Amino acid sequence: MFRNVAELVELAESKGKKIADIMIDQEVEVTGRSREEVFEQMDKNLTVMEQAVERGLAGVSSHSGLTGGDAVLMQKYIEKGSFLSGKPILDAVSKAVATNEVNAAMGTICATPTAGSAGVVPGTLFAVKETLNPTRKEMVEFLFTSGAFGFVVANNASISGAAGGCQAEVGSASGMAAAAIVELAGGTPSQAAEAMAITLKNMLGLVCDPVAGLVEVPCVKRNAMGAANAMVAADMALAGITSRIPCDEVIDAMFKIGQAMPTALKETAQGGLAATPTGRELEAKIFGISLGKSEE
Repeated sequence: MFRNVAELVELAESKGKKIADIMIDQEVEVTGRSREEVFEQMDKNLTVMEQAVERGLAGVSSHSGLTGGDAVLMQKYIEKGSFLSGKPILDAVSKAVATNEVNAAMGTICATPTAGSAGVVPGTLFAVKETLNPTRKEMVEFLFTSGAFGFVVANNASISGAAGGCQAEVGSASGMAAAAIVELAGGTPSQAAEAMAITLKNMLGLVCDPVAGLVEVPCVKRNAMGAANAMVAADMALAGITSRIPCDEVIDAMFKIGQAMPTALKETAQGGLAATPTGRELEAKIFGISLGKSEE
């Protein structure tokens, strides 16, 4: 039904529908399942996300010891009331981190669009829930809206860190979340697309450089910043601010940047933060290897 963001927006506007509804229609057409079945499956995904956030906020640690507990620290910081950023943004940061800490601890999460970027969409959703008070139906629709934009990226660029760097993972997730926030807040399909463009173009070139090859450092904290980016971009779009470069062109630019990115910066742990002295020391400690041998 739609191949790019321009077609998605045109469909929504011409039919007077939400982007979420367009995505649901497409799922029904492609899978042959009923609208109820499609909606029920996404509702189950929402439950998984909710449970992951709750588990992370209760405190978890990864087996490597690299990550864990930061979501709890952020919530405690918010409770003090002396924060400098807005509470909704910090809440989104905390809940995004919570989800990714659960992923690092081998818990159950919902890839949105990948496991390494799974914190941004639920993190922002459960943060704005406190402000917008959406119904369960609207929260499920939030996921369909984010999915529609993720669908476009996956089919026109990449959502894989190994193929396009972290811009393709956390960058895509952030854009998906921003677009969905806009729709949940009552914005137009065009504004949702602007939010996606604003978010993604500010994450272009982000490399994938996991320390020790594990989806923990810097991945968890990148989800935090991705969530904050999505929240700010959504506000910008709702304010009427637009991207000079159309969303589809931003997605294409991301794809080309990913192609030009060196292999060392695409999930191989050969460059970036993974190749720093501390990164190598952590790798050696986790896997019990000699730094001397690893350099030979």
